[in-house]
Amino acid sequence: MFVTQSGSHHVAQSGSKHATRTFRPYAALVAAFSLVAALLLTAGAPAPAYAADNGRWSVYPSSGQPGGRPYFFLMADPGTTLKDKVTVTNKADEPLTFKLYASDAYNTPRDGGFAVRALGEKQRGIGAWAKPAKSRVTVPPKKSLDIPLTIKVPESAEPGDHPGALVALDEQIDPAEGSVEVGVQRAVGARIYLRVGGPTVPGLSVENVKMKHDKPLVPGFGKSTATITYTLHNRGNVTLNPKVELTAKGLFGRKLLDRDLTKVPAELLPLQKVELTERWSGAPQLDWGDVELTATSKDVKTTGSTSFLALPWLVAGAILAILLGGVSIWVAKRRKARATAA
Repeated sequence: MFVTQSGSHHVAQSGSKHATRTFRPYAALVAAFSLVAALLLTAGAPAPAYAADNGRWSVYPSSGQPGGRPYFFLMADPGTTLKDKVTVTNKADEPLTFKLYASDAYNTPRDGGFAVRALGEKQRGIGAWAKPAKSRVTVPPKKSLDIPLTIKVPESAEPGDHPGALVALDEQIDPAEGSVEVGVQRAVGARIYLRVGGPTVPGLSVENVKMKHDKPLVPGFGKSTATITYTLHNRGNVTLNPKVELTAKGLFGRKLLDRDLTKVPAELLPLQKVELTERWSGAPQLDWGDVELTATSKDVKTTGSTSFLALPWLVAGAILAILLGGVSIWVAKRRKARATAA
């Protein structure tokens, strides 16, 4: 197995190597063409205002001065060509060789983090339009290289945001600590935020709201916890920074819960959807009501909701027994009445 790392994140890829810690030739190809680089963003955290850096090398837009652009923020109309440069800095004590390529960005399904498509995957946006002048570079130790970057926006490009990254993948595959079956290949990417001219249409929806209740056996004993799952869906063509509020009401409209959620993607990219989970500790053990999620971003407001019935198992069993007893009595009376009539 290969594990690709970028910053504090990693994504596993399949492959193998010999017990002598030398990789099989085909394994390097698997690593090179099956890469997914996760780029320096966790759900709920704001985008960091610094160059993509893992301590050994960094990738950032060339600015000609320290503390320049942390990312590529670009605007273009369909059919235009942009020229820029990317800087790759080697902070190590030995030369490093990188593969350079552009890739489309997406939100990870697990937590909505910012990630980019694998090197061998089909690129449809910035990953297909952006080309570095060199696809492979060797950077001397403690040195930087500026590589020209060309972005050709096709005439057919859809208006709105097209996020991605310019990735520098280290060609070296290192053995993972404590394992002879796992190799580590690292990548760092400078994000590209490209907006293509035309109508911008923000769109957001909260979908598939569900609530699962951990019911106690006896009411009043033990702590009741509920798990609420929902899908946050960016239906528009611009990146959103959503805020989500969770409210719950019980019988007769009693307010049970009202809080802002923190496990929400800082950036929800166009046409992306993410399934999220929220735990409700201390949920009611005996109640009937609704939970509602309200998401807002860029003057867009949308809600999703579901109903719940909190009923301890003992109470549910007693109610079921009463109902079954009532049905049995009713059936017995009906049979007796028919027998008497006959």
